Amino acid sequence: MRHTDSTTRSGRRSRRRRAALLAVSALAAGLLPLTGTGAASAADDPAPTPVDRFEGEVPFATQPAEGIFTWGGDTDDHPKLELKERADAPEGAKVLEGAYDISGYGGFSHDYAADKPAHDWSAHKGVRLWWYGDDSGRKLTFEIKDGGAHGEASELWTTSFTDDFTGWKQVELPFTQFEYRTDYQPVGGIDHVLGLDRMWGYAVTLPTGAKSQFAMDDVELYGKADQSLRAQVSTDAAVYPVKEGGAAAVKLSVTTTGNVPIEDPVTVEYATGGGTADAGKDYTPVTGKVTFPAGTASGAAKTVTVATAKDSARSETAETIPLKLTVTGAKPPAESPQVVIDAHGLPYLDTKAPIKKRVADLVSRMSLEEKVGQMTQAERAALKSPGDIASHNLGSLLSGGGSVPTPNTPEGWAKMIDGYQLRAQATRFQIPLIYGVDAVHGHNNVVGATIMPHNIGIGASRDPQLAEKTGAVTASEVRATGVPWDFAPCLCVSRDERWGRSYESFGEDPALVKSMETMIKGFQGRANGSDLDRDDKVLATAKHFVGDGGTAYGSSTTGSYTIDQGITKVTRQELEAVHLAPFGEAVRRGVGTVMPSYSSLDIIGDDQGPVKMHADAAMINGELKKKLGFEGFVISDYAGIDQIPGDYASDVRTSINAGLDMIMVPNAYADFEKTLLAEVSSGRVTEARVNDAVSRILTQKFKLGLFEKPYADTANSDKIGGAAHRAVAREAAAKSQVLLKNDGNVLPLKPSQKVYVAGSNADDIGNQTGGWTVSWQGSSGKITDGTTILQAMKKAAPAASVDYSKDASAPTSGYDVGVVVVGETPYAEGVGDVGNGHDLELSAADRTAVDKVCGAMKCVVLTVSGRPQLIGDQLGDIDGLVASWLPGTEGDGVADVLYSKKPFTGQLPVTWPKSEAQLPINVGDASYDPQFPYGYGLTTKATGSGSGDQALVTGARLKVQQKAGGKVTAAWAKPFAEAEHLALTGDYKGALKKLAAAYKAA
Repeated sequence: MRHTDSTTRSGRRSRRRRAALLAVSALAAGLLPLTGTGAASAADDPAPTPVDRFEGEVPFATQPAEGIFTWGGDTDDHPKLELKERADAPEGAKVLEGAYDISGYGGFSHDYAADKPAHDWSAHKGVRLWWYGDDSGRKLTFEIKDGGAHGEASELWTTSFTDDFTGWKQVELPFTQFEYRTDYQPVGGIDHVLGLDRMWGYAVTLPTGAKSQFAMDDVELYGKADQSLRAQVSTDAAVYPVKEGGAAAVKLSVTTTGNVPIEDPVTVEYATGGGTADAGKDYTPVTGKVTFPAGTASGAAKTVTVATAKDSARSETAETIPLKLTVTGAKPPAESPQVVIDAHGLPYLDTKAPIKKRVADLVSRMSLEEKVGQMTQAERAALKSPGDIASHNLGSLLSGGGSVPTPNTPEGWAKMIDGYQLRAQATRFQIPLIYGVDAVHGHNNVVGATIMPHNIGIGASRDPQLAEKTGAVTASEVRATGVPWDFAPCLCVSRDERWGRSYESFGEDPALVKSMETMIKGFQGRANGSDLDRDDKVLATAKHFVGDGGTAYGSSTTGSYTIDQGITKVTRQELEAVHLAPFGEAVRRGVGTVMPSYSSLDIIGDDQGPVKMHADAAMINGELKKKLGFEGFVISDYAGIDQIPGDYASDVRTSINAGLDMIMVPNAYADFEKTLLAEVSSGRVTEARVNDAVSRILTQKFKLGLFEKPYADTANSDKIGGAAHRAVAREAAAKSQVLLKNDGNVLPLKPSQKVYVAGSNADDIGNQTGGWTVSWQGSSGKITDGTTILQAMKKAAPAASVDYSKDASAPTSGYDVGVVVVGETPYAEGVGDVGNGHDLELSAADRTAVDKVCGAMKCVVLTVSGRPQLIGDQLGDIDGLVASWLPGTEGDGVADVLYSKKPFTGQLPVTWPKSEAQLPINVGDASYDPQFPYGYGLTTKATGSGSGDQALVTGARLKVQQKAGGKVTAAWAKPFAEAEHLALTGDYKGALKKLAAAYKAA
């Protein structure tokens, strides 16, 4: 802790001013005791210990130096800070002033130097500070950093205060009110105990959505710690399900900060009562007290047993027996535990009965409140209390991108989800949750999982069997962590590469997207759903219905997005041929859920104008459910109904009546349930519509076997990130590589060659995996386990023959060939839209690296990106060009084709444009003059005649490319691309005819 000299005359004046402010503030609040024991009690407290005086003793700096620094979602979200002299400063001469205008998130931190010992705050009651209020009502979050290596690798504990006052006020934050942060932890958690003996500083999170200013002064530690801060009583579970007649053993434990023995006795009084079970009939009441004497070791436990009884009823719903705990001398559990006597004898529990009959029985027994709960999905980090799962009868939870447990391990996920499922057992019918995640290219939220190439790379492989295998690997890893539901695959047909979700698409051609829908079988197994209860299968989601890949540039009204969530304006014929076609295929394959798009659909000629897909009854009820015969359930996108025009009641009513069955209301689950109940009560939503929605949801839960096995089956957990799964990802990475130029047969490389490697994406696993990896947007750097392209190249060739210079600043002489790996940094959704801080150009550093290396030697350029990169002006200096897409964690797959362990066989899943001005450009356009056409891809494979129509088309395609010799003209590119589309539809005769025309034009 930094102590400062306050003995100057100005310091004495500031203390007098501070004392006066304290007295005035306390008297105004009626809090200052004029006589009695208050002064004596305060005298027993240790002197306040300064943390920040803001006199300049702590500079603006970053780790590893001690300092104050800002942070935010983007550069605009960083507050502007300054130390400013003020006559009204509560302490000293200066205060910290700041200005902010935050749209995402932002704030500031004070971190202690990482090369010095951490500070010990454990002797104090809490931390306090002076804040200059403007009575805005805004909530400020204050966070402290406990344990770990340093301030950016510590556990985060948070509390908050509200700006509901005017002028200076001293805000006291006792350590007992700080809670462990569940939505984010920088290192995945340490011990989940607020130790206070290894502290690294604090952070303030500022409010979003309103431009404002603040002033702050004198952060200090105050008061004397008591044992209730350092000792805690906990139970080994919150819910104890038992079969009727069984007994529950509730284990009570006492733990302390630092695992030291308790100094004073801790007592726990307990008593049953107050639940839905009848005392004396359903269970034997218990009361009593357990004592942990002074000197008891941390972790000591005692057990309270609650015995249940069998009664004469043959069938009953679940009954609850709360065990009230009153703790003295330690912090009590966050909530009292409850014993639950399991439901039994009811028809819906009969595993031999048909699912349809089980569903009908259960729905007939449920209250409207219970049905509405089943239609509600909340973000797990937004739960106000875990007990809300039962009290709100929640049907589902999700982890949004980056919403992960601590620690973020497979074991951590299984433990977290089992805890949530346990809560659902405290409901009348013990209906299990269905937990969902966005595992869009492997179990991508989990550190150490196998990360596949994004869908654009899978589309480039042209291998439906491979697509199925990648789905199967993902399903196995997801289910092994207790998650039975995956919000994948994305079946969008990407028609404009300016879209930030382009890489989530298999390609621009609906025929290609349909061919890759074998991935659904990989996720779910057989189309009838009979495999869904397996420990390696998950419920799949076809998204986003419908037309999300066709939104017009500039049509988005979401924040700074330019194209994502915009308007798709098409004829009815184009809608059915391009955007609807993949969903018909998904329904045929038995996909269990469908998710509507954020975007709007404007069908030319229907005179309705744009309609938000979450409100489009004609498409969801009419097209999807009635015409296509979809029997699963429809889940909204993340807060998707909020974008429907009108008030919230209208949003709820419109979306449910349009055919949505479950609503993803990440934060607003209580408001949603209340609103939907009111809409049903008023008759604006019929109970028949509710029953249909709930029946669809419960059908999938029964198919998944969740009623019989709600908890994680971790039998396959040792396969997560294992060799067999990584082998599939490696194969996918190799087959996704598209060779676009190969002058002088510069590829494949030879292990004997001396190779100069450069570029921003050669040795960056985060860039290589892209968005939706560990966090929503993804990030650069070593974010998960895997092999970078550089590391793979060094394994594929003698280590001494591969040298790396990221910026190509190292000398370039003495090398046989250069490999420059360039491209994009991670993004997701509309954040990645071109025009929203992104473009399709290489960075200045990457362009320089290409110029330097390709100007000095034969060179190969690999673009690691989610979409084509505009490289035409440098193409003449490049000998080899490879579209590497976002290959995932297995860089070895890229090295396999570079060093001829496997041949290049990939084909472009999208058209590669010459310029941004050409966009959108797609196969079938009347005017079509690309840099490289859809379907293009050179090969290093020895080609034979093969057999069958498909082999005949492949051979003809390669001959057309060979004749063109890399010189792409509009005359041959158009029929060439159209031939690829026809071949994917099975029209091989038409494809050969188009290839003949292309050959003639080449």
